[in-house]
Amino acid sequence: MSRTRVRRVPDRGRYDRETIDAILDETLVSHVGIVHDGAPVVIPTLHARLGDRLYLHGSAASRLLRALERGAEVCATATLIDGLVLARSAFHHSVNYRSVVVFGTARLVEPEQERLRALELFTEKLVPGRWPDVRPPTRQELKGTKVLSLPLDEASAKVRTGPPVDDDEDYELPVWAGVLPMSTVVHEPEPDPRLDPAVEMPAHVARWRAV
Repeated sequence: MSRTRVRRVPDRGRYDRETIDAILDETLVSHVGIVHDGAPVVIPTLHARLGDRLYLHGSAASRLLRALERGAEVCATATLIDGLVLARSAFHHSVNYRSVVVFGTARLVEPEQERLRALELFTEKLVPGRWPDVRPPTRQELKGTKVLSLPLDEASAKVRTGPPVDDDEDYELPVWAGVLPMSTVVHEPEPDPRLDPAVEMPAHVARWRAV
């Protein structure tokens, strides 16, 4: 669709679901934008994907989720930064990135089993293997949590890779240029101060020690 078509550096646009899904699955945080009471509002939130739908969740009192429930048009974005691109000129500095933009209208997820499945997805996305190890949500907690589902019918990705692109005459300048690769690093787990010393660290947490 026209509003998901990449116009600025169009050769960086990606429209295949494989690329879009991979970026959404790797990113932890998305930014969800709506127009609320005549003003733009953008809220950072966790997300999870299942098939062709993006799940969002939060407090039942959230103004964002209430607006989405009422049928507000939404724009959700997710971005991964893969490197800082240092050029020979200030103008051509950039970043290597992978990003997704999704437009659409979300629907409220009402069946309890689908809501539980979505909450499991959120938990498992943060730390795979976590859901079976913890207490499931109570009915009161489920009542206070809304889950919304956003279709991926209108979605596109934009990707930049590679070295800096300088003006031809600048390649002779004695200025260092290149890429500083970046990635998310998980550090040594820190036990809760109130953790019972008899409780052993589960494998799904201990594995981060090797990352």
